Amino acid sequence: MRLAENMATTQQTSTKQEILEYLLKHSQATAVELANFLDVSPQAIRRHLKDLETEELVLYSVSEQPSMGRPQHVYHLSRGGRSHLQKSANRLNDSYGDFAISLLDTLAETVGREQVKTILQKQWERKAQEYRERVGTGSLKERVAALIQLRKQEGFMAEFHPVESNIDGGEKFIFVEHTCAISDVAESFPSVCGHELEMFAAILPDCTVERTHWLIHGEHRCGYLVQKR
Repeated sequence: MRLAENMATTQQTSTKQEILEYLLKHSQATAVELANFLDVSPQAIRRHLKDLETEELVLYSVSEQPSMGRPQHVYHLSRGGRSHLQKSANRLNDSYGDFAISLLDTLAETVGREQVKTILQKQWERKAQEYRERVGTGSLKERVAALIQLRKQEGFMAEFHPVESNIDGGEKFIFVEHTCAISDVAESFPSVCGHELEMFAAILPDCTVERTHWLIHGEHRCGYLVQKR
């Protein structure tokens, strides 16, 4: 009996996690959309959403359904829900992140923020070299896939998609990071985001890399367009 209860609890936890991840990636969804995607009954989804609402991980707004004129709940992540997913994705303990910020603050007080920016730039240059060696020299798709895998290993919830082009026919990919493993550091030292963009460009030297979305600007993900020159 206890084993069955534990299995049911684990399944419920997994479904709730999948709901949160879907909302993170798609910004918002109705209970019916979630039920269709997860292949779970709408009634069960609504129970999970109610629990998540109680835990203050999701919020909802009410909108009119155009076809029937009936109101429906549209769910999206709360700030707490995003923070919950960030902590789940980040493999480092919170104390390590706090230590990194404290260390950078101490360095800034000791040598100045400009010197800290220089130090961070050197660190990202080293990281770019490491990534470039590990990504290899395959096709652009293979390299982007390898880069995404490396980012996942470091605690980023990342994925990529091809972009169709009817103009020049060149290879294009969008890769997105729904969570950021260094978000706390980026909030205190936003220059790291600029170094990160430079790093991606250095890893893929035959491509242009353009930022399309930015978590720090309040968007629900960081996104980059990679295009072969």
